Amino acid sequence: MEIVIRVPGSCGELIQGVLSDGPFLITCPIDCYVAVRISDRFTGWYGMGSKAKSAMKRTLVLLGEKEFPWGIRLESELPQGKGMSSSSADIAATAVGVAQALGYELSAADILREAAAIEPTDGIFCEGIVRMNSMTGTLLAQYPVLPSVRLSVFDTGGQIDTLAFHARPEPNFPDPQRIAEALAVFERGCRAQDAALIAQAATISALANQSVLYKAHLEELLDFVQPLGALGVNVAHSGTVIGVIWPAGISESYLEKTVRKICLRFPDLALLRQARLISGGVDIRSDTLPPLFETS
Repeated sequence: MEIVIRVPGSCGELIQGVLSDGPFLITCPIDCYVAVRISDRFTGWYGMGSKAKSAMKRTLVLLGEKEFPWGIRLESELPQGKGMSSSSADIAATAVGVAQALGYELSAADILREAAAIEPTDGIFCEGIVRMNSMTGTLLAQYPVLPSVRLSVFDTGGQIDTLAFHARPEPNFPDPQRIAEALAVFERGCRAQDAALIAQAATISALANQSVLYKAHLEELLDFVQPLGALGVNVAHSGTVIGVIWPAGISESYLEKTVRKICLRFPDLALLRQARLISGGVDIRSDTLPPLFETS
């Protein structure tokens, strides 16, 4: 038996804040992944942090199973503590893999509930783009199709512990009026399939979040990249990354040249990767042995 489960990470969130019905985020899944391989060809647990191990144990309890007799290995392209949903992807891939190996299927609602019980979660394992309450795991809205965009993912440095961040006494959410504005622009952009409006919404949320988790150079970076063709920026609202949002059709040569300019202008920002906004979800491959991060 060989099962490979792959779940995407994120470039922060498109929007995050609180409205009258509670806190929410809108996911920003990108094409970098966590993969869990389950096999009867080896034994033991490999590459699993505490949250993935919690997900494994909780899944066994949920399914009424006592043992997991196969080997499990987790590999990740996602750095930890940056706001790229590394823990959420670890938890989801582990939970789905354990269930699949034991002959069960978990719904998105199952995964959301179990993930939120471990820590505030990001629904990158849900199909499409979703609006959700990250504290409870409640799904609030689903956006199956968004305009395609590119993202240059920059790191401002350091790490942020999700649990500690949400436990702190300071306010964890920006001005609700700005977030309501961002959500209205986002939903208008979804209806019109307008990438510029989606980026505008993300930018409003990113700038509003400066009062919660300040990111040096964010405003200067926005002023620098917009004349170069960027549509806007987004951030990890409880992490360290900034995404520069580009039109999907930008040429590779122009993007490479422009990102070099950004790196020269802002040497404190580290380029982590180039990425594309994709649909979230869980990719399940059974009885195959592909490379963990194979894209075809």
